[in-house]
Amino acid sequence: MTQDNGDLDSLVRKRIRALRVAQGWSLEELATRAQVSQSTLSRIENGQRRLALDQLVVLARALDTTLDQLVETAAEDVVVSPTIDARHGLMRWPVRADPGMSVVRQRMTNPPPAGTARMRAHPGREWLVVLSGTAILLLGNRRVRVETNQAAEFPTILPHAIGAEGGPCEILGIFDRDARRGHQRGDDT
Repeated sequence: MTQDNGDLDSLVRKRIRALRVAQGWSLEELATRAQVSQSTLSRIENGQRRLALDQLVVLARALDTTLDQLVETAAEDVVVSPTIDARHGLMRWPVRADPGMSVVRQRMTNPPPAGTARMRAHPGREWLVVLSGTAILLLGNRRVRVETNQAAEFPTILPHAIGAEGGPCEILGIFDRDARRGHQRGDDT
């Protein structure tokens, strides 16, 4: 990375310092962890030394982040608009997360489907947090009531379905890589 990318260069330097400070580390401690001299690290943070890719990789690793996260720009919108799934009575707000995970905010208005024919089973693990209202989680032969500020975690290899009880509910669903794939293959949530 060269100095002519002024905005990105400055942003990366600020992130390095902010991550170091957030960890409660001195310049000396991060320099030791990254195996660079303290003066080199100081000059990197202060803009007095050119940012080199090999040093950024080492610093990212020492700061327990990725190079991608260290240099990513905020070009994407901060405000996320919902998408409407009228067929299933859902409103979804996609949330960016680790590439292996998916986080989706959903507004549900329909109760869970009756019977096991509409329940899904696939590899993976899922977590849900009820933000408002009451959700019903059908999990195998169990019917679990999850209320506002409660959460549930379950292996998605068990047949499952989720719906609202007594009016709309809003949930935050978190899917690991396998659960996400299982939900993407089908029509249902």
